[in-house]
Order: sequence, then C-alpha cells, then structure tokens
Amino acid sequence: MKIKALNGFKDIVPGEVELWQKVENTARDIFSRFNFSEIRMPILEKTDLFARSIGEATDIVEKEMYTFVDKQITMRPEATASLLRAYIQHGLHVQKPVQRLFTIGPMFRHERPQKGRLRQFHQMDVEVLGTPNPKVDAEIMAMGAMLLEELGVTVSLEMNSLGCPVCRPGFRATLLAFIEDRKEALCDDCARRSKTNPLRVLDCKNSKCREQVEEAPSILEHLCDDCDEHFSAVQNGLQQLGVKYSLNKFMVRGLDYYTRTTFEFITENLGAQAAVGAGGRYDGLVEKLGGPKVPGIGFALGIERLVLLLQLQEEEADSSIVDIFVAGLGEKASKFAFPLVHTLRKKGLQMAMDHEGRSLKSQMKQANKVNSRYVLIIGENELEQGQAVLRNMETQEQQDIAINSDDNNNNKMVSLLLGLTQLYANNNK
Repeated sequence: MKIKALNGFKDIVPGEVELWQKVENTARDIFSRFNFSEIRMPILEKTDLFARSIGEATDIVEKEMYTFVDKQITMRPEATASLLRAYIQHGLHVQKPVQRLFTIGPMFRHERPQKGRLRQFHQMDVEVLGTPNPKVDAEIMAMGAMLLEELGVTVSLEMNSLGCPVCRPGFRATLLAFIEDRKEALCDDCARRSKTNPLRVLDCKNSKCREQVEEAPSILEHLCDDCDEHFSAVQNGLQQLGVKYSLNKFMVRGLDYYTRTTFEFITENLGAQAAVGAGGRYDGLVEKLGGPKVPGIGFALGIERLVLLLQLQEEEADSSIVDIFVAGLGEKASKFAFPLVHTLRKKGLQMAMDHEGRSLKSQMKQANKVNSRYVLIIGENELEQGQAVLRNMETQEQQDIAINSDDNNNNKMVSLLLGLTQLYANNNK
C-alpha cells in the first residue's frame, strides 16, 4: 500500500513551488522597502501562550489547535503570539523603540480541509510594535495592497474598528440585548458564543445567522471619542495614500486580542474562502503576555490562497521556462552537448538535456513538458557535417547552426544562442 501525505497536508512540487518563490520574493522586496526586518520563531510553543493571546473562547483554541496535552505544548496556529513572545523574551523594545518585523512560515490548525485552507498552511506575517499612530495603520494596509497589486492579485480592502476597553463594553451590552431577542433562531455555535464572545455572532457564515444579525447595531456608532478620532485618522491616511477601502460593520475577526482597527483583503475568486489576508491593532496584547505596555498592529497573508489566485490567473513563473533543450542523439553527440549545456548555464540561460539516450521523438516530448523555447538537435551526422539544427518551439521554424566538434566552447555558437534566446524573450514580453 502506498503511503500518502496526511489529509490537510500538501506537498509543494516543481511547477507550483516557483509560484511560492514568486510570492515570497515579492513580499521580501516590498517589506524591505518599508524597512521591515525578518524574524524566525519555532513551530512549537507553550499552549498557554495561545490561550492567553488568542482567547480561550475562540474556535482556534477550543477546536483547532494541535496540542501535545501531556507536555502542554502546541504547534503554532498563527504567528502573532509567537512573534510577541520572542519580542518580549529578547527585549527588542529596548534595542529599538519601534520594531517593524515580518516572518514567513507554516502554521497548523485542525479544521476541515478546503480549497485554500489546509491543516498545515503558510503565512507571511508583519507586525509594527511601539507606536499607536493611525498613520501606521494606514501604512501597513497600503503595504499589503501594494504587495497584492505587484503580484497581480485583485482584492478589495474592508475595514472596521472594534473600539477599546473603554467603549467596547457598552457596545457588547447593546449587542447582547439584540442577540437575546433572536437567540432561538441562531445556530448552536452562535448560541454558545453569545454568552462568551458575542461579537463572533456577527462573523458567522451560516446564512440563517447572517439574516438574524443583518440589522445588528454597529460598533462604529458606539466608539469613544479617542477611538472615533483614531479611526477617522486611519481613513484619512488611506485616502492620502490613494488606497480604496470600504467599511464592514460585521468584521470582528476570530481572535480576542484585536482593538480598534481591523481589516481584511477580500477576493471574489475563491468562493467561500474570500479573505486572502487580514489583521488589525492589538494595543494591549504585549502587556497581557508579560511585556511592556507597547501598542501593536499587524496582518497576515495566506500563501496558499495567493498561489491559488495566481494559478487561476494563469500566471507562469519565469523560472518554469527552459531557454534551450539540447537533444543529443548518440554517445558522441551527448558527449559534445554535456559541456555545451554547462557553458550556457554559466552564461545565464536555463538549460536542459536528456542523459538517458532517448529517441528524438521522446526528447522533443521532454522539451515540450519543460516549456522550452528552443531545441538544439545534435546527432552524429550533425557533428560530422559541423551543423546542428535549432528549432523554435513556438513557430516550429528551424535553422542550421555551425558547430565545431573539436571545440566544446564554440564562442560563436554560444553567442548566437544567447542572442536568439534574448530576442525571443523580448518579443514575448
């Protein structure tokens, strides 16, 4: 019996991994433009870290975490808590008052696998610690929008404010009264949440629950003066940066630590899994975890969902294209081709060749599979005549190229091949 990957865990194979590299490389480039530094944390943490930060009444802590009960350690379900633990442990606030940090890596949640949602999934996570300035809220949303735009992913930005410990209790009481009148019509999860975490009722995806809360009060109508001023400044910052957004009173996020600004990047191309990234402000969380009284804001983007969007848009990673496939027919031709391929690789071309002595027909199939722009055909007859055949795989046109069987570093041929592949690339941009 064949052993397969666990349900909800996925191999990332050649042909797809190039898109992952594109996402990660683009992210690293943009994060550096905004002066973020990378941090890397372990996958395993003490269970209490997530219970205290995410919230014991959240679905993540109650249902989804991979926890080793006997050891009281958990595979991280998200990155923010781990990053803050490292921030506190290493005294990063002493080294620099405002830290701008990012991390990229796997997270783990035990939930029903779906398209774009796996049990091992990957996120890129960015956090700014040390400033409550609303301009920073606008700036990191603009950074997320810039990253998605440069990847060619079309999204909309939705945002809300969750208030603060001053104004949220009043809204919570108003919301509880509203929910109590409709409690019998809610799903079992929402009926339970109404007692422990009533804001989550607004976030339920059950269509019947959505109908019941359609007329629910908006927290934006209950903000204290400070939160209202902060949220207005965030919106003004986005307008200054030319970032389009819309307000969504139902956005509450599934983690307890959020305060004030919350936001999501939404796509219409992934069905129910509409959010490709989300985040918000968590001004009291560092202190709650034993650190200094330091404000913070951040967001995470799901790499699986970004890759799915790139695949849907039929974007190809440049590295999946081979410039020249060299088809050597016979032992002498293969011997000649072997160092030639190496020379062209040193010149910067992406090269491939067959080492198994297959027929020309089989090698042409190989060339098609690797999306080769050209095939250079060299047989023993070609060696004797000093002429190889170069085929353009798009137009199927062929031309003869002079070769010297006594000189594997034929500079004229190498220069010609370099020029042709560059011309091809320019014409197909």
